[in-house]
Amino acid sequence: MILSTISFTAMNLLVKYLVGFSAFQLVFFRSIGTLFFTMPFLFYHKISILGNQKKLLIFRGLAGVTSMGLFFMSVEYLKIGSAVSLRYLSPIFATILAVVFLREKVKNIQWLFFLLAFFGVLIIKGFDAEINSFGLLLIVLSALFSGVVYVLINKIGLRDHPVVIVNYFMWIATILGGVFSVFNWKKTPEGIEWGLLLSLGVFGYFGQLFMTKAFQSQVTNKVVSLKYMEVIFTMIAGIFLFSDKYPLLSILGTAMVITGLVLNMFYRSK
Repeated sequence: MILSTISFTAMNLLVKYLVGFSAFQLVFFRSIGTLFFTMPFLFYHKISILGNQKKLLIFRGLAGVTSMGLFFMSVEYLKIGSAVSLRYLSPIFATILAVVFLREKVKNIQWLFFLLAFFGVLIIKGFDAEINSFGLLLIVLSALFSGVVYVLINKIGLRDHPVVIVNYFMWIATILGGVFSVFNWKKTPEGIEWGLLLSLGVFGYFGQLFMTKAFQSQVTNKVVSLKYMEVIFTMIAGIFLFSDKYPLLSILGTAMVITGLVLNMFYRSK
């Protein structure tokens, strides 16, 4: 899980560094970089790339690319640490959607945990003058669509291979990112920028791979909270690399968001 958070942190920092490119260009290169891993894996193991639940796989891909695109857009307006921490609101939206569409039951204490996270967001917005309202809207919408992704993956279940699900997502993101990039081409990569753009997909793939292996271990409850180290790693790196500054109360709000979500995870696991 720590290797996963390091991989995702590297991807987040690259996204911030490459902010001069349009979000659609970032989506395109992020996706095509991952396809270099998913396609050979499926062919080598003779797994059908079409999957079994095509409609759900397509919807999952569309929701995923929407969430990704909104996240990349928000980074232009927000500090990278703030964007990453606020995107982790997705479990709240996932829970609400699961209650509505999957008829899942949520205990009152879980709503209390979510309320703690929500107040954390209000504190971040209220005490960090650099939090842009439009950027905040973009990242909250990104979290919402990420919540939709969780629900769709729940519906897909084990009837499709995890790499098939990711492969659908990456193909849809590559196609849509490529098409929209044609009309929103802000900058042509030069030299090392080609490698940096493609490495978005490399770090994203290994982040997913290590996270999946961690969840497949027999100590899931002990490692799952380490996922939120991504926020801490990204905030610290942002301070040193991009001179980001976080007011004390903004850090407190971020801690409230993480605490509320971690408490909910532990409660669900029990």
